[in-house]
Amino acid sequence: MRGRRRLGRPFGWLWAAYAVSAYGSGLGFGAFPLIAVLVLHAGPAEVSALSAVGPAVGALIAVPLAPWVEFRHKRPVMIGMDLARCAAMATIPVGYALGRLTWVQLLVVSVLVAAAKIAFNAASGAFLKALVRPDDLLVANARFESTNWSSIAVGPPLGGAAIGLFGPVVTVIADAFSYLLSALCLTAIGGREEAPRPRGEAPRAGEAARRTTGEAVPSAATGDAAMRTTAEAVPQATGDAAPRPPGEPAPPPTRKGGPRRTAGLLDGWRHIMGHPVLRALYLNQLLVAGLIMATEPLLAVLLLRRLGFPPWQYGLAFAAPCLGGLVGSRLARRVVARHGRSAVFRTVGTLRAVWLIGLVFVRPGVTGLVTVMAVELAIIVNMSLYTPVLAAYRLEHTPKHLVARTLTAWSVGQQAAIALCTALGGLLADATGPRTALTAAGLLILATPLLLPRPDRTPPASPAEPDATAHAGTAP
Repeated sequence: MRGRRRLGRPFGWLWAAYAVSAYGSGLGFGAFPLIAVLVLHAGPAEVSALSAVGPAVGALIAVPLAPWVEFRHKRPVMIGMDLARCAAMATIPVGYALGRLTWVQLLVVSVLVAAAKIAFNAASGAFLKALVRPDDLLVANARFESTNWSSIAVGPPLGGAAIGLFGPVVTVIADAFSYLLSALCLTAIGGREEAPRPRGEAPRAGEAARRTTGEAVPSAATGDAAMRTTAEAVPQATGDAAPRPPGEPAPPPTRKGGPRRTAGLLDGWRHIMGHPVLRALYLNQLLVAGLIMATEPLLAVLLLRRLGFPPWQYGLAFAAPCLGGLVGSRLARRVVARHGRSAVFRTVGTLRAVWLIGLVFVRPGVTGLVTVMAVELAIIVNMSLYTPVLAAYRLEHTPKHLVARTLTAWSVGQQAAIALCTALGGLLADATGPRTALTAAGLLILATPLLLPRPDRTPPASPAEPDATAHAGTAP
């Protein structure tokens, strides 16, 4: 039996940070819609607006943060975003205890958490790019994906039980505390990061001297005493930029006095839209994510209010199917090795979209609960297989100097799509009922496979960049 691949102690701490944060979020899964319905007695439009407006405004705030994140040490950014989310989430139980909790407060916290999450994801992707080896990219992403789904499998039922015993905001307290633990895990990684700089910019004199003498430096990817020459870790210290891999866009121009940070706001989108396969995957992902996530507040209203499901059953309906995420994420590497990445994009990408229409047939009682669980299981198995493959491809085809901006652009676009679809779904549900809105989402998503890239347009991975010690993933 093949042993588990070791990715090093620093990755272990990064994974631990992801895990505690993911399990905290799993406990608090659907907490805001639940609080809005049970505590504030909000209707379908208000619940959908809470799920839509908060992430959308947060995404807008995150746009100017992308160049800021790109040219700063990534670990302090990640720690800061964790602490910001902890502080924001902690205001909800305080407001509830004082009898001052309002829908507006939930909305503001939603905005802050969404913006901090996007900035964190951008920094963590760039950080991971310098932490693991190129051929470990898919393995690292599969581990994050597996942890994500296991946390959702365990978290919601425990969260639902905790809400029944201790009140509606207890899971928010747990989620806030998980961000604090995540920050502590990131602090434990230790070590020093290479100073961020645009591609082609000459390193500092001390770095150039060490490269000239061939002085060895520790490898962050192994976390042990193994040593490599600096020439293996950074580009040559000449005035010329290192040669670009095929298909990689030219680096952003620099000006005397620093990188072109203001103009760099849109560089992530330029990279995505200029790459034919990334563009197709991006547009497909916007619609699939938007339509699937738009059903969350609709189901909250339908199951909790219209069909009378207790909170623990609502949590179970989403938790148990997440065990399928463990299956899909663990199969990702084998499926790619046997069938190729193009087949995963086309076949599994299509299978993500065909099941959502089943939510229309949810009925009260055990039959309805089983229906929701079956539909969610089918979607999750395919999503968990598809997502790490997509994440690996995206980072393989993103140059190091664009990682944070590309991940931010991807997250902002996805959040905007989710916000738009959720808002439209809420308006439709308010006018016609949640079941009609679920029908519309289920029918529209059937057209999304048309946006997937054709098999002949999915090239193999780009060669590793000369200055990259590894490729990045989508850590939380």
